[in-house]
Parts: sequence; C-alpha cells; structure tokens
Amino acid sequence: MERNACTITTDGLPFTQSYQKVTATGGRNDSSSNCSIYMDYNATTPVNTEVIETVTEALQVAWGNPSSSYTPEATFLPVSKVTGCIEVDDVIGAVRPTTCLVSVMLANNETGVLMPIAEICQRVKALNQQRDTETPRILLHTDAAQAVGKLRVDVRDLGVDYLTIVGHKFYGPRIGALYVRGPGTSSPVYPMFFGGGQERKFRPGTENTPMIAGLGKAAELVVRNLEVYASHMQEVRDYLEEKLLTVFGKDKLHFNSHFKGSNRLPNTCNVSILGPNLQGRKVLLHCRRLLASVGAACHSDKGNRPSHILLNSGIPYDVAENALRLSVGRATSKEDVDAIIEDLKQAVNEVEVGAAQAGQ
Repeated sequence: MERNACTITTDGLPFTQSYQKVTATGGRNDSSSNCSIYMDYNATTPVNTEVIETVTEALQVAWGNPSSSYTPEATFLPVSKVTGCIEVDDVIGAVRPTTCLVSVMLANNETGVLMPIAEICQRVKALNQQRDTETPRILLHTDAAQAVGKLRVDVRDLGVDYLTIVGHKFYGPRIGALYVRGPGTSSPVYPMFFGGGQERKFRPGTENTPMIAGLGKAAELVVRNLEVYASHMQEVRDYLEEKLLTVFGKDKLHFNSHFKGSNRLPNTCNVSILGPNLQGRKVLLHCRRLLASVGAACHSDKGNRPSHILLNSGIPYDVAENALRLSVGRATSKEDVDAIIEDLKQAVNEVEVGAAQAGQ
C-alpha cells in the first residue's frame, strides 16, 4: 500500500527509500507537504550522503580483491521494574564457576534505557582476579547497535572485551562490525564459518570493500559531529514529549521510557496513549503521515502481543499493547513533530469515534 510517496532531498541530493511501497524521508522531512514523516530511526536510518559517495567511490576504485561441538548454558536476567535496566548485583549474583561470558546491551532499542556496562565490567574484572588458573576468565560483550551515533561510546571507558555495532543504526550501510580487545590473544575469537584465510582465518570470503568503506565513513561522521547530532535529537525528542502532554494530557499518556534513576538515549520516546481501543498498531493504521513502530523489528514475530521488553520492565499489559516507539533522527524538525502530533490526534479521534459507533 503506497502512502503519500514522495522524494525528499538530503544534503542537496534526492533520496527515495521505498519499503513495502512506503516512501520514507531520508534527510529533511517536508512538514509542509503531505509526505509521510519518518519517526522510526531506532529501526533504521537512511544512508548519509557522504557515506553513499564513499561506497560509490569504493565500488569504482577499490573493486579488486583486498586480500568439536558443545552446548553452552545461558542464564537470562530480568531488568528492574523500577529502573528499567539490569542491576549490577543481579549480574554478579548469577555468576557461576563455569561462567565464561557476560553479554549486556548498551542501550535498549525500545525504551532507550542505558545499561551500567562500565560498572558491570569493573565488578566482573574484580571477580576474575579472585579466580584460580583452572577457572575460565569471564569475558564481557556489549551490543552497542543503538548507542553509536547517539552517545559517546569508547571501549576503553566501558572496559569490554567485545563490542558489536551495525551501520544502518547510524546512517551507514547494513553491515556490522565486531570489536575485539586483543583478538586471538587476550580475547578469543573462533570462526563460525570455514574457508579462505583472507581475514586471518576468523571469517572466510572476500571482504566487502564498499560496505566496509561506507561503515568507516559513517563512523567518522559520528566522531566528528556527535555533539551536534545528540543535542539536536534530544531537543526535538523533548519537544515531542512536551507536545504530546499538551495535546493529550498527562492522564491520557504513559511514557514507557521514563524510569526513575535511569538515563536513556537522546532520541527515543516510547509512549502509550491510554484507552481500551487505542492499541499501537491500530492507531498507526489510522495515521496518514506518521511512520513509526510499536517495538523492535527483531521481535515482530510475536504478532499482536505487546512488547515483552515493556512487560518485563513492569509496564502493565493494557498499557504495553498501546505502545508507540517514536525515535527521532538527525534531520527531524520541530515542524515534523507538530505535523505528527496532529496526525496522531486525528488517528486517535477516528479510532475512538469508530469504537463508539460500533458499540451503539
């Protein structure tokens, strides 16, 4: 179903991203037109113009070739229903003599809540010093996919052994990268696939030079412009939440990303518009311009069930099923916010009027 498809310019170049025949804005949203307004930047971001140029150049210039089983046991820990994040004491309390890896995401992709990775690393390293030579050292991994491009990420500050990122969360290509502290020496790395030895036998196959170059350019732009990106996104996100309160009122809303004592990403607003018929998916179906989601795409196989992330964070079922994840990007403007607030207002009105008529 095509909804108000249009081409938006990004840094002077036209950009049209079609997904399921819905055109998403790649750079500047045009709030004055009838074009859709994209607010799902936690799902994916458009590729930055400079990144496109780097990938194109690499395709043209650097086209040459650059060069016994066991079953692990995993322990899953809940987050605090007060803070929305993992408790450090719970992590330490779950460590057993056989524990060899602790993996915690740096920022949650639905609530935006930041996890205490640095403190976890400090405590785990203290445990490692107490272990004898026969007991495996505990390694630490964090998934920083949602954090890069929105806040400062430094492996030295975090103290992790492994860190993963993915380009399409910070305006780069859909390619990932794994940071390893001392690969093959202080931090073991074992291949999942076997074949050629181009990448020091860690991974077979020919390196994807254009995508690697694009990821590098996207990371370079983050390092150069992070303060500007983050401050803009937070300003617009805060304006969004203020406008929601103004239009719908405090009693009609529940901010699922507000947890006492926790920090969150500067761009993320997870909110429920309260009402028996205002499920998030239903409200979005009635929106004419807003392109957003009810949660993470990686959990879309759950059907119409509310997000398990919200439920595990203490959000009541009837509130969680009304959730909307609104995540702003580098080019989202306050004018965009004004437009989608009006869109949400009419959508909620349509749903409530329709429900009232059906009940007569």
